[in-house]
Amino acid sequence: MPRSGVEARDKLRAAALELYALQGYDGTTTAQIAARAGVNHRTFFRHFTDKREVLFGGEAQAHRSLAEDVANAPAQARPAEVLLHAFEQAARTLDGEADAAVSRLRIIAANPALQERDLAKGAALTQTLASGLHQRGVPTHLAILLAAMGWAAYQQATARWVGDPSQSLSRHLRTAFADLHEAAANLSS
Repeated sequence: MPRSGVEARDKLRAAALELYALQGYDGTTTAQIAARAGVNHRTFFRHFTDKREVLFGGEAQAHRSLAEDVANAPAQARPAEVLLHAFEQAARTLDGEADAAVSRLRIIAANPALQERDLAKGAALTQTLASGLHQRGVPTHLAILLAAMGWAAYQQATARWVGDPSQSLSRHLRTAFADLHEAAANLSS
């Protein structure tokens, strides 16, 4: 039996990822997750509102971290550099837990309802990024456009990472931003 709330939450998350990978998201119940984690069923609901939140928990922290990372980017950085800086901070965390993060992304990619939830999360995070860029002096309409483009590059990087986890997410991220830069340069020619 886990001794702390953090330990129980971590065990529940690991158990859920294992079961989702083995029997699919739809084929897994919260009772099965709790049993695999070695906790009672009520403990699951002390940590997660439903089985979907095992995959999406921590969203408030993601918003705070991205906002802080945009604000703390070097003052002279251009908007794309600011976004890359913020995403690289997030990538360091994900690279540190690569197996679980890649598993989570694969589970989401295999389930349309989870993809929908992921899109909503992405839209909210894009707004956080746009707000941060605006606070750095970028006009609102450009901040929204740049944040959306940056988020698209981040999504491209995570998709590449799922396909090739032998390279770090940070490396895939730099490649995606280089591709974005090249594509933007080709728009004006």
